[in-house]
Amino acid sequence: MTQQELKIALRKYFGFDSFKGRQEQIILNVLQGNNTFVIMPTGGGKSMCYQLPALLSEGTAIVVSPLIALMKNQVDAIRNVNDDEGVAHFLNSSLSKAEITKVKTDIQEKRTKLLYVAPESLTKQENIDFLTSVNISFFAIDEAHCISEWGHDFRPEYRRLREIFEKISNVPIIALTATATPKVQYDIQKNLNMLDATVFKSSFNRDNLYYEMRPKRDVEKEIIKYIRSQEGKSGIVYCLSRKKVEELAELLQVNGVNALAYHAGLDAATRGKHQDMFLMEEADVIVATIAFGMGIDKPDVRYVIHHDIPKSIESYYQETGRAGRDGGEGECIAFYSYKDIEKLEKFLQGKPVAEQEIGRQLLSEIVSYAETSVCRRKFILHYFGEQFDENNCNDFCDNCRNPRERVEGKDYVVMLLEAVRDLQEMQKAKHYCAYLSGHVTSDIKSYKHDALPGFGSGKEKDEHFWNAVIRQTILGGLLYKDIETYGTIKLSDAGKEFLKNPQSFVLLKEHDFSNTDDDDGGITLNGKGGAFDEALYDMLLDLRKSISKQKNIPPFVIFQEPSLKDMCFQYPITIDELTNIQGVGTGKASRYGEPFIALIHNYVVDNGIERPQDMVVKSLVNKSGLKVQLIQNIDRKLPLEDIGRSQGKSMDEVIEEIEAIVSSGTRVNINYYIDEILDPENQEEIYDYFSEAESDDLKDAYREFDGDYTEEELRLMRIKFMSEMAN
Repeated sequence: MTQQELKIALRKYFGFDSFKGRQEQIILNVLQGNNTFVIMPTGGGKSMCYQLPALLSEGTAIVVSPLIALMKNQVDAIRNVNDDEGVAHFLNSSLSKAEITKVKTDIQEKRTKLLYVAPESLTKQENIDFLTSVNISFFAIDEAHCISEWGHDFRPEYRRLREIFEKISNVPIIALTATATPKVQYDIQKNLNMLDATVFKSSFNRDNLYYEMRPKRDVEKEIIKYIRSQEGKSGIVYCLSRKKVEELAELLQVNGVNALAYHAGLDAATRGKHQDMFLMEEADVIVATIAFGMGIDKPDVRYVIHHDIPKSIESYYQETGRAGRDGGEGECIAFYSYKDIEKLEKFLQGKPVAEQEIGRQLLSEIVSYAETSVCRRKFILHYFGEQFDENNCNDFCDNCRNPRERVEGKDYVVMLLEAVRDLQEMQKAKHYCAYLSGHVTSDIKSYKHDALPGFGSGKEKDEHFWNAVIRQTILGGLLYKDIETYGTIKLSDAGKEFLKNPQSFVLLKEHDFSNTDDDDGGITLNGKGGAFDEALYDMLLDLRKSISKQKNIPPFVIFQEPSLKDMCFQYPITIDELTNIQGVGTGKASRYGEPFIALIHNYVVDNGIERPQDMVVKSLVNKSGLKVQLIQNIDRKLPLEDIGRSQGKSMDEVIEEIEAIVSSGTRVNINYYIDEILDPENQEEIYDYFSEAESDDLKDAYREFDGDYTEEELRLMRIKFMSEMAN
């Protein structure tokens, strides 16, 4: 087919006058019967690369797609540009017997050009037998990264596709993905036995997207504030759990936002309805789970918010890629707390060791991305094997818009490269950070690395600092992570050269995300709200210390640090305002609040501070209902596990709720439960520790007792202590 004929077909079927990017070469390659591998960012027009050749070829093209929602969307789109309803079908578990018969009839009558199938449907013998009996034009695999164990969405059934294709027909394959690192690309081609494929790789740069990372504090308030500022625009908010999706969608609705929930737990009819309402602009915002990729091809999504950080850069890139597909504005705001990473790490437990290692490696990359202070676009593109000059970012990420402090880092880089060399390039980032800062971990001990002359050579800096140096040195090309050995750090040729002949190397100060809420929160935004007031924080710490001495109680009993930090953002000057501070209830505010609000009031007046105008956010009523129910159940002395089960919560979540109730000033008596699990002398030992401790940090307590008590036991005793002492 000539280029001219192809353009006529494009106009006829899709109404476009020209192709996007490399679509034309890709389509010609498919039509010539060659294996084809397409790596093209979200919004680059991947589906056209198999839809048009399918319409122009004899027979039916089989399109493997992991998402039922995406199939429905694509089939509707093809039917819209064709007079024949039978031109496209999908075959998956959502169809009735009669519908399946209709699909097969249309294929046999040669009406169907595109058949979308889930990989699970393709493995059924009856479907294999049927497809063997009809004419297949080619196989297309959408979301091909699902094939690779190194992909962010690995699906074991995808690894069987090649053998199934061979049973059905020996026709060309086109594999397509929006996210593939060089490692994943090779893995896909090898598994599909198509190393001979012509590879078309587009740039991963989406220059119309703005990337920003915000510490996770008051996250729901921040999201509502942001969405209100984007009135009338379409957006997607991603959450980690179905429960959070439901809660947040409801909270947005209560606050006047036209939002809908979307996750795999909803029935198909509701999911379809919500998707259509979003596409038809009857809803402005979709709140969705990260795990359930939304096959929504909506060109004018103006913002994507991550309430929780995703489990890999691929997931993040793919989800943010749903913004601004029409080339218009697209803001990508993510809220980050290391607590989220710990939750994701917990999900890995119980999986095969290799899968855990891969999962941790992917998580460490997203942590690096979140905490980095270099250009975010440069970081993402480097991850996908693409070089990028940050001067071309045009301030389209928070780090370029608000550059961090720069320091000469030549000596630090040399120290790091020497450490990598001295430890035979056999360790991961965490190990080098501990080694340089002189922190004796169990690994350092077992390798006897604390006996080496270089141990602690950079001890004037902490592990957070050395982690930043590692990230920036990798970006600078002096080190690289060896994926085969799950992220072991090795010297590149440039790194070896640098050791021989050190040059200037500028380091950027990294973000510190330690000041985030324990669970739900996000920080007031850079440049868009208050900044953390260090001077006031120091004054509040001093005041707390003097009151603790006067009353002879540990400082954290009065107000915990997250509460003091929140005061440094909100500047409460009345007892009523103080009760809006995180972890401060009415009881605690009236007991300890007066001297704190007096100090803050004077500080605000003396320094002419404009306090942030409180945005009134309505909260969900049922939360307080559940809180009352929880306290009533404790009063009835029910086991905490049973209380959790009745509310659909894990033990961890129940303890977290009790901690929140106690820290806000309500007394809760769980002695009946503690007496079942700890002897009186053990209780006394832990109680005495908290009575004299400077901090209520559990890690400190765990270390103090050399691991004799579990984290759960320490948390429960801390609740008992705080309840009796503070309330």
